[in-house]
Amino acid sequence: MAIQVRGVGHVVLKVKSLERAVAFYRDVIGLKEVARFRGNMAFFSASGNHHDLAVLEVGEGAPVPAPAAVGLYHVALKIGDSLQELRAAKSHLEAHGVEIRLRDHKVSQSIYLTDPDGNGLELFVDADPAIWRSDPTTVAHSEPLAL
Repeated sequence: MAIQVRGVGHVVLKVKSLERAVAFYRDVIGLKEVARFRGNMAFFSASGNHHDLAVLEVGEGAPVPAPAAVGLYHVALKIGDSLQELRAAKSHLEAHGVEIRLRDHKVSQSIYLTDPDGNGLELFVDADPAIWRSDPTTVAHSEPLAL
């Protein structure tokens, strides 16, 4: 019998500088910092969970993975259910000088960006779930989004 996964608990990202990453995830992305561990790790909560994301400092000399290397592509963080919330996030990111890319996936609309260490992030709002429930293949859709 297969394991029954009930959800994704949390994600840990490796970063070069703990303080730079904490400032980004707390002040730009808006996650709540909940704890630190051994001076090289910080934990964040998005929705009242004990933690949803953590960052682990590996040092300034750590190599950056090649774009075509095997590994994590991005972490997706839900920020709401409306385009108004996505527009507000877009304005906030632009005010902080963050480069972004917008995509419409039919089932969701997204802003793509990278953190200061090049880790990929997707900030998204969900569309009507009836879209993917009636046609599951719509999850494999991506086109430019104008906000």
